[in-house]
Amino acid sequence: MRMTRGFFTVGFWTLASRILGFLRDVLIAAYLGTGPAHQAFVAAFTLPNLFRRFFAEGAFNMAFVPMFSKKLESGEDPQGFASDAFAGLAAIVIVLTVIAQMVMPWLIWAQVSGFAGTEKFDLAVDYGRVAFPYIVFISLAALLSGVLNAARHFAAAAAAPVLLNVVFIGAILFAAAAGYNIADALIWAIPVGGVAQLTLVWYAAAKAGFPIRLRRPRFTPDLKRLAIIAGPAALAGGVVQINLLVGRQVASQFDKAVSWLYNADRLYQLPLGVVGIAIGIVLLPELSRRLAAEDHDGGRDAFSRAGEFALMLTIPSAVALVFFSLPLVEVLFQRGAFTIDDTANTALAVAIYGLGLPAFVLQKVIQPLYFAREDTKSPFYYALVAMVVNAALAVGLSPWIGFYAAAVATTIAGWAMFFLLWAGSRKMGEVARFDARFRKRAWRICLASAAMCAWLWMTMLLIQPMFGYNGWRYLALLILITSGMLSYGIAGHLFGAFRLSELKSSVRRGG
Repeated sequence: MRMTRGFFTVGFWTLASRILGFLRDVLIAAYLGTGPAHQAFVAAFTLPNLFRRFFAEGAFNMAFVPMFSKKLESGEDPQGFASDAFAGLAAIVIVLTVIAQMVMPWLIWAQVSGFAGTEKFDLAVDYGRVAFPYIVFISLAALLSGVLNAARHFAAAAAAPVLLNVVFIGAILFAAAAGYNIADALIWAIPVGGVAQLTLVWYAAAKAGFPIRLRRPRFTPDLKRLAIIAGPAALAGGVVQINLLVGRQVASQFDKAVSWLYNADRLYQLPLGVVGIAIGIVLLPELSRRLAAEDHDGGRDAFSRAGEFALMLTIPSAVALVFFSLPLVEVLFQRGAFTIDDTANTALAVAIYGLGLPAFVLQKVIQPLYFAREDTKSPFYYALVAMVVNAALAVGLSPWIGFYAAAVATTIAGWAMFFLLWAGSRKMGEVARFDARFRKRAWRICLASAAMCAWLWMTMLLIQPMFGYNGWRYLALLILITSGMLSYGIAGHLFGAFRLSELKSSVRRGG
């Protein structure tokens, strides 16, 4: 089916973006290490991303996509609705950016109060003022991406993040060659990358038949309904961001911990982005259309295949992050200013995050069930519970286990959120229940992942000495990754977790 093709299209471009993101982070770690400039950069770059998830990719888009999909299905002037939403969102984020420039020291303090009184704080404030306008470009790009995704034009929207990483890498290499300040080049690359992303999706939307023009905002009945639906989602998004702020605050009390958690987050975001984001982008408009057409069987099939796709890629990824985080971090990051101590602390955080990876991805599978029904209140209430769990654990455990408390709290809160979403979906009927094929294959996927883990342990025993040599450790990691992929593919096929012929035909036929 076409949805499967969407998974692979979004997954491919997201994977490309994450790989380039890894290259970017490897270069940043090599040049900046975990010193003051890197920690200030992390604090500044986090701000526009935090508000972006709150306004655009979170509340606004989760409310916008189902409404736009239904208008597209019924032919009720979807372009006019998109143009009104674009103008309204632009007005909001521009006003927000102006306010943020005036209160930037307080915004920085709110997330990293441990920096107060140090050079890191003043540097983070300066960097924050440069980086924050990125929210204008990326928020509008996210809305246009929602238009493209609803119209089943996935490639351009999925490819847009690649541009940001290309700009980052170009800025690093240029600054290094010219002898400029690397951190300064990085921070100015953020708004430049945002302009590039917005330009790409704006052009793609126009080419797809949705030429969106900026105009004076109008508070139409549709926008009023959009605001009503987006309100609870905005609050839920705010709760999620509070969780991130709590973790960042805890980390800021420990030297270099902000950088350690940032690099750990980048590593586990690879499978989360490739699988979770791909599912969220493709499944929400698909379910919205199915429900609008009262196609409950098609909706259940879409939901089940999304869950199957999620487990197929997430479970082995989680196993790799938990059991093999040290060689991953060592090869990817340990060079230049990034030391052995940085590797050890980052690797343990990666393993902790890995335990929560299935929960984070499965949330992306279940949440569209709510948003497709324009139910944004239930996820908000569940997010409140998860917030309390996260804050209690992060603050309560930090005196005992240090900055690792932030990672532990994130993982446990993630599982709490998943179970709440799953329990709440029981009242939605058969469309919210995985079908027989999913139930048949889920435990086989876990078995194949266990077999992969055993094979990788044996492989590690043989190639362990290679990790001790700079020239050989890259080959050792390549062997480890390739061996894991092959062993999982073979085990999965033998155990009936998936059929390689099905995957090939899905890609070839577009689903």
